[in-house]
Amino acid sequence: MNPQTAAPTRESTSDSLNTPEMRRILASSFIGSAIEFYDFILYATAASLVFGKLFFAGMPPAVGLFASFSTLAVGYVARPLGGAIFGHFGDRLGRKGVLILSMVLMGAATTAIGLLPTSAQIGVVAPTLLVVLRLVQGLAVGGEWGGAMLVALEHAPPERRGFAASFANMGGPAGAVLATLVVAAFSALPDAHFLSWGWRVPFLLSAVLIGIGLLIRVKVAETPLFLELEDEAERRKIPLLEVVGQYPRNLVLGIVAGMSSYTVQGLMTVWAVAHVIGLGVDRTGVLNVKAVGAALTVVGIWFAARLSDRFGRRPVMLAGMVAGAVLAYPITLLLQSGTLWGFAIGLFLANGIVQGVIFGPFGAFAAELFPTRMRYTGASLAYQTASTLGAGFTPVIASGLVLAAGGDLWLVALVWALSFLVSASCVLAVREGRDVDLAGETK
Repeated sequence: MNPQTAAPTRESTSDSLNTPEMRRILASSFIGSAIEFYDFILYATAASLVFGKLFFAGMPPAVGLFASFSTLAVGYVARPLGGAIFGHFGDRLGRKGVLILSMVLMGAATTAIGLLPTSAQIGVVAPTLLVVLRLVQGLAVGGEWGGAMLVALEHAPPERRGFAASFANMGGPAGAVLATLVVAAFSALPDAHFLSWGWRVPFLLSAVLIGIGLLIRVKVAETPLFLELEDEAERRKIPLLEVVGQYPRNLVLGIVAGMSSYTVQGLMTVWAVAHVIGLGVDRTGVLNVKAVGAALTVVGIWFAARLSDRFGRRPVMLAGMVAGAVLAYPITLLLQSGTLWGFAIGLFLANGIVQGVIFGPFGAFAAELFPTRMRYTGASLAYQTASTLGAGFTPVIASGLVLAAGGDLWLVALVWALSFLVSASCVLAVREGRDVDLAGETK
């Protein structure tokens, strides 16, 4: 079928988000993103609890944990590459097909991790394969967010596109809730059972979730803005070279602005989990609190995205960054308390308020930095590079800062607060995008 006839026109979907087609689009954006990030965050949770013991056996516990976090970083390093690769084809061939491919790759890699032998069984081959599969995960999720976000944003009416774009952002923490709850359920098993087989079940469940996601995603039409590109020659250009050559300032500012919310994710949902469990806090309790924190992030994103359609992306994101800088030290004090309630309050402040408020408008913020012909590539590069720098290395950096401070967390708090202020300066340097015409240039 000709995609030009299969897709709705912009006029048919631009009057409201409350139409059958638009509801299907938003559901696809949310559910698809949730499933992909279930897979991706599942790895992060397992890296905190399991991988150091099973794939880096024989090392001192601290060294094994460091090695496990290093494999976690591999996935984040691959995300910008995935954004560039999938963004290239998404900008040239369309958003929909690329989204389906990214989901299949993610499901295959995650299921394979659930079947992977440990280092006790196959030696050094085990961590090597783990790194390869994490690399595939990173490539796949690198292509997911940009497409899921753009399918919603490019179908939405201009005055609602911040909220529409946020459905992909809400899918991420929703997937984290699901991943955390599933792992928490199996972590209640005796340690011997959890380490031998219990941790594998959440990874194997990915195959079922991917099947559900594909059934929803294949029914979504190509976006009207992509179909309205009149000059086919524009599609034959290389989007990556256009982004780097014509919009380097927007790209850099988008990356640094986005890093702020990802430092929250890397610090609180990965490093802090291992830190407080190491202080003796109950593992299952920590995972349950983490799930509640991710749910609060969804709520924060929902409200912040709606506010961004009314007041603009910049003021809402700046409010979250200022709050993050102010709360950085109190949150680290709560973590250092070594109690479940201290971890819970710190996580709820960081994820529910700080990350939610920054992350809510970020999808639209990043998309409005680039024109349609390179939007998938540009927005994906900004978002995924921010995730790599902000979250991928935060657990390793935080661990190093704790060692440098002699076991105290004040240095973590200082660096964290400074990162929020740097990101805020980048938001201030970008013009407000709420009223930008997405069909034209964005400079």
